[in-house]
Amino acid sequence: MSGDGEEDLPAFVALHGAALRASRVPARYWESLCRKLRGELFDAGDYFGIMQVEEVEEEEEGDEEMEEEFKKKPNPGNEPCFKVIVTNENGLQASNPDSIFLIDHAWTYRVEHARQQLLHVPGLLHRMTNLMGIDFHGEIPDEGSIEQVLQEMWKYNQTYQLSQGTAEEKVPVWYIMDEFGSRIQHSDQPSFATAPLFYMPQQIAYTVLWPLRDLETGDEVTRDYAYGETDRLIRKCVLLPWVPNEVLDVNCFTPEPSDEHYQAILAENKEKLPVVINPPVYDKDKVFKVFTDIQQVLNNLTHPRFVFTDHEGEADILYNFSHFKDYRKLSEERPEVMVNQFPCENLLTVKDCLASISRRAGGPDGPRWLPRTFNLQTELPQFISYFQQRDRRGEDNHWICKPWNLARSLDTHITNSLNNIIRHRESSPKVVCKYIENPVLFHREDVGMVKFDIRYVVLLRSIKPLKLYIYDVFWLRFSNRAFSLDDLDDYEKHFTVMNYAPGVTLKQVHCEEFIPLFEKQYPEHPWTVVQANIFKAFAELFQVASAKPAPLGICDYPSSRAIYAVDLMLKWDSSRDGKRIMQPQILEVNFNPDCDRACKYHPTFFNDVFSTLFLDEADSCHVTCIV
Repeated sequence: MSGDGEEDLPAFVALHGAALRASRVPARYWESLCRKLRGELFDAGDYFGIMQVEEVEEEEEGDEEMEEEFKKKPNPGNEPCFKVIVTNENGLQASNPDSIFLIDHAWTYRVEHARQQLLHVPGLLHRMTNLMGIDFHGEIPDEGSIEQVLQEMWKYNQTYQLSQGTAEEKVPVWYIMDEFGSRIQHSDQPSFATAPLFYMPQQIAYTVLWPLRDLETGDEVTRDYAYGETDRLIRKCVLLPWVPNEVLDVNCFTPEPSDEHYQAILAENKEKLPVVINPPVYDKDKVFKVFTDIQQVLNNLTHPRFVFTDHEGEADILYNFSHFKDYRKLSEERPEVMVNQFPCENLLTVKDCLASISRRAGGPDGPRWLPRTFNLQTELPQFISYFQQRDRRGEDNHWICKPWNLARSLDTHITNSLNNIIRHRESSPKVVCKYIENPVLFHREDVGMVKFDIRYVVLLRSIKPLKLYIYDVFWLRFSNRAFSLDDLDDYEKHFTVMNYAPGVTLKQVHCEEFIPLFEKQYPEHPWTVVQANIFKAFAELFQVASAKPAPLGICDYPSSRAIYAVDLMLKWDSSRDGKRIMQPQILEVNFNPDCDRACKYHPTFFNDVFSTLFLDEADSCHVTCIV
């Protein structure tokens, strides 16, 4: 490297060192990598070639074991089969600091944009069908070829996500390596490793390739598609997209995680549990000082017994937008100060925890009010077994993949492809929930029968005793296109969250208007009965969430209060006596929900919330006590 390059190395390492270490790229290659990135030097062609393999080579024919191994080798896509070999006459030495190579990316996208890009980006469909061995001879993109690419791409996809930016910018990015990178085959004893690297100066991602041992001319370039995974069963599951297999012998029952699992979550959240305190007693006409950073509260709380303060130290009530962590200090120093959250409430508001604690209420499949849910990080074999058993029985196998901790349907995908779900596990921690294939629909005159979901605001006054209220107004969200179990990437058909999507119609129906319309469409299902079942599900959820001591359940801290938004849908089900019923399905529980619509249409909303939670004066408020 030139002197000029050497001066660049510290700057390069300052920007990329953390990523290179995380990917275990040996430091001996960094200087050469810096030079190749800066000069956009793609020199892999000087060392490697792509070879087409029609059949088992003759010398292998006599060796049945090797022949079997060869047949088992996963080759993404259809025939013909390709592999990458070392062609340089001197082979390749792992100790050579220049033995690191850049692989370009043929296609980079976010899943929700894939279909549109295949339709509209010139040449993209042609290149992808070629790369994946799919027949496509026309010039104009056709639905059949696009559908095949969308299925096959999960054998080629790799992923990374940006660590900074808005929630939208942090949604995982998927990419497919160029023809050279995509033809590197899998091996359990790989000769090379690869890792994505986002090169900051150009704002471009490449894949970096380096050898794990010395190679001779003619040796194959392979990588481990389940890199870093040592558990044999998990490896088998992770490799299913390339090595089809059955895991029907795995019991798909998902027991509740161990106590240590919940202890680990507490430690990861850096939450400090409170000491035991006596429930504070306040003068019956006390005026409470409220410290809050929530604009909706500042603008709408007008009750005379609450005044705002800019000084946290003099507040009687802390009403914070962000998560409160140090309950111990608060309980020791200011036990009389009330706070708008409960220790360990993430057991409700984080999707994998919600599924775990809900199992306390039901049999092997969990309670009827929660879609069957698996944690893809810890319950992958059980999920695959369940999926394959349903497949064998010919049952519906549509699933929805959701990140543990993102709202607004971000990075949420509906699919009936097992490969797709298995690969989504690589991008960010996710749960997979049974997609509601038979939802109760609502007739929209302008559109037809659409999906809808319902949001209730739940007020948790205390854990011991459990005191739970529901705000008397609920909110509705509707899809914009008639429902059917196809076009799974059509957002406006399958999702109801429209208020964050630019240029998308937001259908609003007030609950008072909705109930008579609903009862007219479903005269055998009076809303009072439907709502009683919804409230029963809420009561059960909060009972199991508070049944065990923290951190296995929500902590009983007498100075805590909270509001949550619970989103749910209704699905068609059968009662035990065979009657058709509308079964509530709890989708998620949201911490500190957006109350903009509540304040806009119900100006007393925060007065009611504060009176119920902090004054124990629920009788004059628009709330119903359900526990």
